[in-house]
Amino acid sequence: VQLQASGGGLVQAGGSLRLSCAASGFTLDDFAILWFRQAPGKEREAVSCVSGSGDRIYYADSVKGRFTVSKQKGKNTVYLQMNLLNPEDTAVYYCATDPVFGHEECRHVRKSTDYELWGQGTQVTVSS
Repeated sequence: VQLQASGGGLVQAGGSLRLSCAASGFTLDDFAILWFRQAPGKEREAVSCVSGSGDRIYYADSVKGRFTVSKQKGKNTVYLQMNLLNPEDTAVYYCATDPVFGHEECRHVRKSTDYELWGQGTQVTVSS
């Protein structure tokens, strides 16, 4: 059972990146997937959540209107499309879920330490 995040890179301000989070050993239909990010010297913060059904979605205020989360069920993968990136978006991005809290379907976005299963993180760097 694992999550694997990928797709990070270096981009100029105003650019776009698409992150992927591939699940193995379980189906994403049954669990919400959250995207967190952690910038140097800062706490890990939730930026988005998509429910198992895909019907419920959460965005942090800082990314609303710029980031879009989606699921591709046939590939058991969640994507985070990030547009209009700015230097404040620079961070390591992680996808996460939990065997218990993953069933909350994004009704409650908890602190990062509540989630048990994590992808390895992918670095996003936005230059000004």
